[in-house]
Order: sequence, then structure tokens, then C-alpha cells
Amino acid sequence: MSTATTAAAAELAVQARQAAAASDGYWKGVLRRVSRDPMTIFCTAVLVIMFLAILFAPLIAPHDPYQGSMIRRLRAIGTPNYPLGTDELGRDILTRLLYGGRLSWFMGIVPVLIAFSVGTMLGVTAGFMGGRVNMLIMRVTDIFYAFPSVLLAVAISGALGAGIMNAILALSLVFVPPIIRVAESVTQGVRNLDFVDAARASGASGLTIVRVHVLGNVLGPIFIYATSQVSVCMILASGLSFLGLGTRPPEAEWGLMLNTLRTAIYVQPWVAVLPGVCIFVTSICFNLVSDGLRQAMDVKG
Repeated sequence: MSTATTAAAAELAVQARQAAAASDGYWKGVLRRVSRDPMTIFCTAVLVIMFLAILFAPLIAPHDPYQGSMIRRLRAIGTPNYPLGTDELGRDILTRLLYGGRLSWFMGIVPVLIAFSVGTMLGVTAGFMGGRVNMLIMRVTDIFYAFPSVLLAVAISGALGAGIMNAILALSLVFVPPIIRVAESVTQGVRNLDFVDAARASGASGLTIVRVHVLGNVLGPIFIYATSQVSVCMILASGLSFLGLGTRPPEAEWGLMLNTLRTAIYVQPWVAVLPGVCIFVTSICFNLVSDGLRQAMDVKG
């Protein structure tokens, strides 16, 4: 091996170590900024506690979520053996909230993950390719933007029929267009940067450039935006269940529980609003955590 080749290899090794150190320093900075944000830490702790509670619901729940008694119906909060009261069929509210969180979180996170995968692929393709490919993808996306997200979700769910999987498919279709737009926008800002032009000049294929150089710089903003949509998706999923287009009785789900307990609002109002409180707290925490991550990842902030 010649001296010039050895020197070039050594220089490349140094550059690789410097790039790795810069990457490590960036993520350490992100973690440091997150750790200094008490609201983000608090909301993250709340979400972790809620996740663990619903994950271990069979071990924590004091009663069977489907068994009730008309003798015990609509008991108040603080009733012995029923700390959060009972519903219209005498089932334990605490138990059903724990089990209902499983479906509510599932229907709030899975559609966003599906939309994140599909939307990122289509958005990055549109932003990187440009031209007719960009026009085709973005004009189809604009068609979905012609309809309000709530009405679009209700229309698709109504056409497909009630059920968890149909609701997930409907919500996924609702959240794909905004993620496509975000992915296309950030890709447009990256594709003409110097390191991408250098990769083109070196003869790298378009797929290699996207995989190695583009995705690493656009996934962060797209992911942060997607996490901010989890709360919206959870509210929409609860709304579909409330309208009878999502989960169906006797399944425990927060939106469905709101629907079945709405007739008890004048008898036991505090019991009737508990599922809504769970939806509200979870949505607010997801929004605040997403906002904290966005600020922590903003190097200029």
C-alpha cells in the first residue's frame, strides 16, 4: 500500500471518528436539554406509569372487566371494593379503565406508526425525486386535505363498517397525508445540500443517497411530528368508538365507555367523566412530550 493511500485511509478514519463524535455529542445534547425540562420529564413519567398500569392490568385490576351486577350499578367514587365506582351495568370502573387503556393506546399509536411508515416513504420519494413524481404524490395528498380529518375518519369507518381493524385502517388513511407533506417539505430542504451533491458527484445511486444521507437528516423532524399526532389519533379513535364505529360492547375502551356512561351524567357525573379525564390527560402528556422533544432537537434553541 502506497504512502498516499495510507494517508487517505487515515484521513477517512479520522473523519469517521469525528462524525461519530459529533453524532454522539448531538444526542447527548438532546438528552441533556430534555433532562432540564421539568414538564417533559413529568409528562413522560405520567405516560410511563399509565403504560405500565395498562400493560399489567390483569395483575392490577381488582375485578373482571366484563362481570357486573345490576345491584351494584352506578356506585359512587369511594365505594368499598370499587374505588372509582361502577358503570351502568355494575362493572368496576377502575378495572375497565385499565383494560380500556390497552385498546385506546393501541388505536392511538398503531395508526400513527402505519402512517409514519407509509407517509415517510411517499414524502421522501416526492421530495427527493421532484418533477412529475412530486406532483402526482402531492396532488393526491391534496385531495385528502379537502376533507376535515374527523369527517374523513367517520366516512371511511362508516364505509368499512364498525370494528377495531377498520377503525385503524381509517385513521391510518387520515394521518398519511399530513406526514407526507412534512416529509416532502424537510426532504426538499435537504436534497440540495452540499453533502448530497457530493454523494451525487461520487456516483452514488439515488437509493443509496436517500438511505445513507437523506433519511438520517429527515427522520427526526418527521418522527417528532408523528408523535404529536398520537394524541389527535387517540381522540379520533375515541370519537369513532363513541359513535359506534370503533370498538363495540362489551369491550372496554375509553371512548366507548364515555358513550355508555353518558346517560349517567346526571346520576353520577364524576363516574361518567372518568374515561374523558383519561383521554384528556393522555393527550396532553403526548403533546407536551412531543413539544419538549422538538425543542430539545432544535440545535438553534
